[in-house]
Amino acid sequence: MPAAAAAVEHIRIDENGVAWIDGTTTRVLQIVMDKLAHGWSPEEIQKQHYGEPSLAQIHAAFAYYYDHQAELDAEIERECKESAAMWEADKDSPVKLRLRALGLIP
Repeated sequence: MPAAAAAVEHIRIDENGVAWIDGTTTRVLQIVMDKLAHGWSPEEIQKQHYGEPSLAQIHAAFAYYYDHQAELDAEIERECKESAAMWEADKDSPVKLRLRALGLIP
């Protein structure tokens, strides 16, 4: 059986085209971003997610990512920009003002 076919067994695509690890509430991008942001190994990713997903599912997520890297990298970039914009738009919220006064955020 080809590797791509095996990976599909662990990945589901929802009605919005988002790739999820089958049987979990974990998006493929979450696993990929754990690796990109923290440099975590599959074993460390599994540990950080409290034993779920399985190592086979984590490796399937990476296989799916490499098969769709250009589109998923674009999605990661879009999500990062969106997050930064939301952070900037909310910079003077009461919670952030309080955290800033406590010296907990810049």
